[in-house]
Amino acid sequence: MSQRSNAPAPMAAVKRTADPVGVGTEGHVAASPAPEEEWNDFRRCVRRVLETEARAALGHAGADNSRFAQLWDRLDESLDGGKLTRPRLVLLAYGVFGGGNRDAAATLGAAFEMLHSALLIHDDVIDRDLVRRGRPTVGALYRKDALDLGHAGAEADHVGNAAALIGGDILLAGSLRLAARAGAATGTTEDILDVMNAAVLAAAAGELDDLVYSLGGLDIDMDQVLDMERLKTASYSFEAPLRAGAVLAGTPERTAERMGSIGRTLGIAYQVIDDVLGTFGDPAQTGKSIESDLRADKKTILGAFAAHDAAYVAAHSAYHRGEVGIEDVRAALKTAGAEDAARRLAHRLVRHALAEATDLAPETTLADDLADVCTFILERTK
Repeated sequence: MSQRSNAPAPMAAVKRTADPVGVGTEGHVAASPAPEEEWNDFRRCVRRVLETEARAALGHAGADNSRFAQLWDRLDESLDGGKLTRPRLVLLAYGVFGGGNRDAAATLGAAFEMLHSALLIHDDVIDRDLVRRGRPTVGALYRKDALDLGHAGAEADHVGNAAALIGGDILLAGSLRLAARAGAATGTTEDILDVMNAAVLAAAAGELDDLVYSLGGLDIDMDQVLDMERLKTASYSFEAPLRAGAVLAGTPERTAERMGSIGRTLGIAYQVIDDVLGTFGDPAQTGKSIESDLRADKKTILGAFAAHDAAYVAAHSAYHRGEVGIEDVRAALKTAGAEDAARRLAHRLVRHALAEATDLAPETTLADDLADVCTFILERTK
C-alpha cells in the first residue's frame, strides 16, 4: 500500500479563545502546532496493519491466484485514497482517556478504515456510481474489463456489480477480524465487536431507508431524512470510532456511550455538509458529480428544507421530466434558502457536540480536540 503525503493535518489539541469560524462556542481553533510527527507515525501504523491484512488475505487465496491479487490491488486503491478520519477519531478518544497501546489503537483504526471502504464499495453498487474520489470505482474497473472483452452493457454491469460485492464483503469481514484483534490486546474484544456490529446494522438500515426513499411516493419529513443520515453515515463514521476508542481505553460503559452520542451529533453535521457539497460543491474537489443526488432523487437535507417551496417543487419536477437542467434546480434551492439553512443546522449540531464534550470530560482536552474536528466538518470542501 503506497504512502500518501496529502493527508490533512491531525486533529491536534487547540487553545480556546474567541469564537471560531462560525462554530459559535466559547473557543477558537487556534494555531498551536500540530503534532505532525506523531500523527504521521500513527498513520503509518494504520497503513502497515492494512498491508499485513492484505498479505494474509492473498495467502489464504493462494499467492498465484492472479485474479484475486488483482482484486486486492483494486481494493487497495479504495483503502489508500481516504483522509483516515475514522482512525483519527479512534486515536482521539483512546488518547483522551489514557490509552497507551498504540498498536491496538492503530489496528482498531484500520478496522474502521476497512469498514468504511467496504460500505462505500457497496454504496457505489446501490447508487450505480462509477466514480469515487475522482477515480473509477471497483465495480467500474471490472465493468470496463468486461466491455473490453466484448460483453454487452447489461452483462458488463453485472460483472462490475458482482465483483464489487465480492470485494466489499472481503473488506467487511476483514474489518471485524481487525476489530477483534484490537480488542484482544486490551481485553475488550466483546465490547469492541458489539460496537462494530451495531455500526454495521445501523449503516444497513440507513442504506435501506435511502434506497426506499429514492423510489418516491413517500412523504419524507426533515426528521426522517436526518435519521436516515444518522444511521447510514454518522453511526459508523463518527459514533462508533469515538465510542470504540473509549472502550479500547477501558472507560466505563456510560462514558463510552456518551462519547458515541457526541460522535452521532458530529456525524449528522458532517452528513449535512456532505449534502450541501453534493449539490453546491466543486466536483474537482469532491470527486462527485453535483447532479448525482438529484438525478437519483436522493432525499437530502437540502430537499427537506425546500420541500414546501413552490418554485423548488416546480423546478424539481421539471428536471425529472427533462424540461430544465441541473442549474435551474440548484438556483431554486439557493433561492429557497436551503443551503444557508443546512449550514446553520450543521453549526448548531457542532455547538451541541462541543457542549456535550465539555460536560463529559471537563478536565481533559476532549472539547479542544473535538473543536478541531468541528472546524474540519464545517469548513471542508471535499
